[in-house]
Amino acid sequence: MNRPLLCTIVSLSMLGLAACASPHGGAGYGAAPAGSQPAQAFERDMAYIAYVERTARMRGLDVRWVNPPLKRVARSDDSEAQ
Repeated sequence: MNRPLLCTIVSLSMLGLAACASPHGGAGYGAAPAGSQPAQAFERDMAYIAYVERTARMRGLDVRWVNPPLKRVARSDDSEAQ
C-alpha cells in the first residue's frame, strides 16, 4: 500500500472514532435535581457595556449588541418565587 493512501485511511479512521466519542448526544449527562438549582441569575453587565460604548464613541464607531454581555448575580428569595 502506498504511503499517501495509508495516511488517508488512518486519518479517516481517527476522525470516525473521534466523532463516535463526542458528547453531543448528551449521554452521561443527567438533569440536575430540582432542589439543587444554584441561587444565581444573570443580568446585563451594564458597567462593561458602558465602557465598550464609551470607547466606541471616542473612536467614532457605533455598537449594536446582538448578545449583550451578562454577569452572574445572586438571586434573592423574592425572585425565586416568580
